[in-house]
Amino acid sequence: MEIEQLMPHVEALIFASERPLPQMEMIELLGNVMDAPLESDKVAICLEAVKEKYDTEYYPFELSETGGGYQFLTKKTYHQTVLQLNGDKYIKKLSTSAMETLAIIVYKQPITKSDIEFIRGVSSDYSIQKLLEKELIMIAGRNEQAVGKPLLYATTKNFMDYLGINATGQLPELKEIINTDIVFPTNGAEAIPDSDVERAESGQLFIDSSGELREGERNGDAGDTGKTDGEDTDNTDTDNTDNTEEV
Repeated sequence: MEIEQLMPHVEALIFASERPLPQMEMIELLGNVMDAPLESDKVAICLEAVKEKYDTEYYPFELSETGGGYQFLTKKTYHQTVLQLNGDKYIKKLSTSAMETLAIIVYKQPITKSDIEFIRGVSSDYSIQKLLEKELIMIAGRNEQAVGKPLLYATTKNFMDYLGINATGQLPELKEIINTDIVFPTNGAEAIPDSDVERAESGQLFIDSSGELREGERNGDAGDTGKTDGEDTDNTDTDNTDNTEEV
């Protein structure tokens, strides 16, 4: 079958599927209705052609590779419009504890419940149960080397589909999240504008004990200045007194 004839069949399968449809499953399904064996290269070419077709601005949806398969999804431009129909389905959020548990499983999978609780410092029974009910995580087996052979938990294809990714490798690495620059308060002495550097060096500006920029002389110099001011004040007062008496 030619590519032009095969494309509508590929589109129909993806459109009718309620979940992301893997390429191998498409090959199997299409092979059941074709007279000759179907080559995987032809399906791959069809998928690229369908994706290119719906990437144009004439269509409100696009073909996305997500959750281990292919699915038609509404473009972001029309998100608010579609949200009015079934917003309750997508607005529901996980609790903080469930988010913490899920994040640990994502980056440490497969992982046991005891390891999750060791990292969180609290019991995670309820969070794990809720994540299992929402099919965001699954039981991936048992840790055969640990005492009691505890269950191992890992994320599901539904989790990847929920985030719109095709594999957990597309998630940001921990170093991209953790290694952030920490901003510390600027030292007052380092915050003097360049235009005031000369004034600061000459003693006209100084940093007081509270870390604020002051204009004048430092306390040591201010003490001498205070004495002089005091003497001037005394002289002024004396002059005023003498003048009063003369009057």
